[in-house]
Amino acid sequence: MAHWTVETKAVSIRAACASVSMSTTRYRSICKLDTENAKIVESLIQLTETNRSWGFGLCFLHLRNKKH
Repeated sequence: MAHWTVETKAVSIRAACASVSMSTTRYRSICKLDTENAKIVESLIQLTETNRSWGFGLCFLHLRNKKH
């Protein structure tokens, strides 16, 4: 909501965040999370293609223990 307000209404980031009770730090961290989520999705797709018999639990454990 704050992103939409900044982009379409030409409102400052601080004012947009205050209107929806969001910190400016949170406003700026959203893009980083999208990038991290894309990496996780790619890893899950690759993992499930190579190990079709693995369930969610095993995939989760594998990714959690994977070295970066």
